[in-house]
Amino acid sequence: MKRSNQVVLASMRKNWRTYSVAPVTVAFAGILSGCTDNSSEASIYQGLNDCVDDNPSYTSECQAAYQNALAEAERTAPKYQTQYDCSAEFGNNACVQSQQNNWFMPAMAGFMFSRMISNNNRGYYSQPMFRSSYPGSIFYDRWTTADGNDYGRSSYKKTKVRVSKDQMKPKATVNRTISRGGFGSTVSAKSSWNSSKSSSGSKGWGG
Repeated sequence: MKRSNQVVLASMRKNWRTYSVAPVTVAFAGILSGCTDNSSEASIYQGLNDCVDDNPSYTSECQAAYQNALAEAERTAPKYQTQYDCSAEFGNNACVQSQQNNWFMPAMAGFMFSRMISNNNRGYYSQPMFRSSYPGSIFYDRWTTADGNDYGRSSYKKTKVRVSKDQMKPKATVNRTISRGGFGSTVSAKSSWNSSKSSSGSKGWGG
């Protein structure tokens, strides 16, 4: 693995500590199934410490959520045949080599975290977030999920967002590579579809 990859990966794991996440995620699954609202409030953090500072009583949940997001990034991030193809979309020093295969993927740039409490059970929702440092990218300085949803500017340590139930569903495992520009096309298509859906919804309420 090239030194640039090692540096990025080391940064990703700087505050990675081992926690058992299964009981917490199971608790969230029960909470989600019982929700009547179509969306939940969540925050996107650039790093683990940002989550801990913002949620001092949820330190262990932040740490577990961060670890879970890293594992999900390995499983669901877009994969490329070469580092060049990956860097062309996400920028220089933003891609790492997969631990399980020879392909390349963007390093996790942040993670989404949502606190959930139901019937005295503390749970959380988390997923990895990605962004591009390449000015020519359609998602330059934008928070995006592994499946291409755009959540706005990524310049801040904390970004508050609303997440729908559909967007909280588990992402598909990515086990094949895409061509250069493929992920940008996905983000563009998703943004257009969401804009169209939002416009249709607005017209419906106004009529």
